[in-house]
Amino acid sequence: MTETRMPEGDWQARAVQDPRFAPARGDRDANPAGIGLGALIAEDYRTHGRDWYSEGFWALFWHRVGNWRMGLPKPLRVPMTLIYRAMFRWVSRSTGIYLPYTVRVGRRVRLEHFGGMILVAQWIGDDVTIRQNTTFGIARRDRLQDRPVICDGVEVGAGAVILGSVRIGERAVIGANAVVRRDVAPGAIAGGVPAREIGRAADSK
Repeated sequence: MTETRMPEGDWQARAVQDPRFAPARGDRDANPAGIGLGALIAEDYRTHGRDWYSEGFWALFWHRVGNWRMGLPKPLRVPMTLIYRAMFRWVSRSTGIYLPYTVRVGRRVRLEHFGGMILVAQWIGDDVTIRQNTTFGIARRDRLQDRPVICDGVEVGAGAVILGSVRIGERAVIGANAVVRRDVAPGAIAGGVPAREIGRAADSK
C-alpha cells in the first residue's frame, strides 16, 4: 500500500503535520463551521433519505446537539448536558451506534444500516459513508489518543476495523471486514486482514 507513515502511536507528531490528529478537548462547539444547527440537522435528514426512522440520522442528531450545547451560556448548558447524556445513552443502546460528541464529524456523513458501530475517531470528514459493524478506535490501551482520521469522501464497508493514529485518504474505499492499521492512500481500495491496497477507486484514476 502506498503510504506515508509516522511512528506508530505518535499522534503528537502526526498532529504537527495534520491538526485533525489532535484530540478534541470537548470544551467547545465542534460542529462544522459556516452552518447553523437547524440547517445542519436538515442536511443530515436529507443525507439519510428524509427518513425520520433512520437510526443513523438520530445518532447524528444527538451528536450535533451535544456539540451545540457547548456554545451555550453555562446556566443553559447544564440542563442541556443532562438531556444530552441521557439521550446519548438511549440512542447508543437502541441503535447500536456509539458516537461521542468529542468525535469531530463533517457534513453529509451517512451512517448506513445500524448496529455494531463504535465510531471513536479523531476526525470524520465530509461525504463519508459508514456501514454496520464498523469500529474506529485505539489499537492499544496505553495509547488512548491514537485514533484514526477519516478524510472526505471515504466509503467504509460493513465490518471494517480501523485502529490507531492512521489516516484514510480522500475518496478511499475500505472493504468489508478489512482490518486497517496503516495509512490508506487517497483513492485507494483497501481490503484484507491486515488491509492492503487492492485497487483504485474509479473516480481516482
